[in-house]
Amino acid sequence: MADLAPLILVTNDDGIHAPGLEALRSAMQEIGRVVVFAPERDNSAASHSLTMNRPLRVRKVDDNTFAIDGTPTDCVTIGIGKILTEKPALVVSGINPGGNLGEDISYSGTVSAAIEGTMLGVPAFAVSLAIALSGGETPLHFETAAAFARQLASLVLARGLPLDTLLNVNVPNRPTAEIAGVIFSRQGKRIYEDAIQETLDPWGRKHFWIGGGTPFWNKGPDTDAAVVASGRISITPIHMDRTNYEALRQLQLEWKELLVI
Repeated sequence: MADLAPLILVTNDDGIHAPGLEALRSAMQEIGRVVVFAPERDNSAASHSLTMNRPLRVRKVDDNTFAIDGTPTDCVTIGIGKILTEKPALVVSGINPGGNLGEDISYSGTVSAAIEGTMLGVPAFAVSLAIALSGGETPLHFETAAAFARQLASLVLARGLPLDTLLNVNVPNRPTAEIAGVIFSRQGKRIYEDAIQETLDPWGRKHFWIGGGTPFWNKGPDTDAAVVASGRISITPIHMDRTNYEALRQLQLEWKELLVI
């Protein structure tokens, strides 16, 4: 790949040895110069957390691969801010073995790595392989998500993204030939039932384990979950400005005179 090829930073939240990361790296190498900054170990559900209570160690795996004992956000921050000698043209995070749909976006380390790239002024997207809503758990078709990520990356490199916007991509866990299309969708909503389990340790002390449970989705026809369930790839643009402008206007009109100091 020529030196003038775009520099692409690849990361994830599942760790440096995750198969989805390797599939993504291979796909991005077809269109650019790839450098990997990934957590030393699994950081699923790390959200957009930065490690500020201890120093971080960077382990150089090879000339283009670095493992960091921190979060996905740490990886992007250190990679762009301290290790790379040039700003990347693109940040791609994934491939996550499981969907990041609805409120999962708030917890996802995969999505948060793309958010950090966007905050640092680099176009970014996150890509996940949606399993439960798209036909079972095995086998995992990372090759489907990787091929689409390569196509999308080429388009983003050529056209850019809207200001302060990243893309959250969810690919059905199917062979490419069985993908029914691509839809730009809105973030859905999901509620987990029985997501907190009570357990006892050997001494009879109560503990709580967060995770699992049964998700119930708002499957409006234009939501990310509905799109994936229909066998199509969902792309949700996420804006960094979280202001609810409709609520802002309502509060300015209706509450202005009620709050006085």
